[in-house]
Amino acid sequence: MASRWVRPEVYPLFAAVGVAVGICGFQLVRNICINPEVRVNKQTRAAGVLENFSEGEKYTEHLLRKFSRNRSPEIMPTINSFFTDPSRN
Repeated sequence: MASRWVRPEVYPLFAAVGVAVGICGFQLVRNICINPEVRVNKQTRAAGVLENFSEGEKYTEHLLRKFSRNRSPEIMPTINSFFTDPSRN
């Protein structure tokens, strides 16, 4: 029965599902550990609504967002400019 499911054709499916589960797990752990809106222990839950804007700003402005902020939203900007730039013709 196991040889029926574990074929070489199924490996990409396992990889895609594994990556999706990994991303979901990473986001779950990130939210539980460092999100200022999530309070797990009883003492911080009793504090009510906190207006801690600096902590929220730190959570929102992570390294990936800072890295990609001033970049063009293209996957391959060099190839795109090569084929679309009229001055190259």
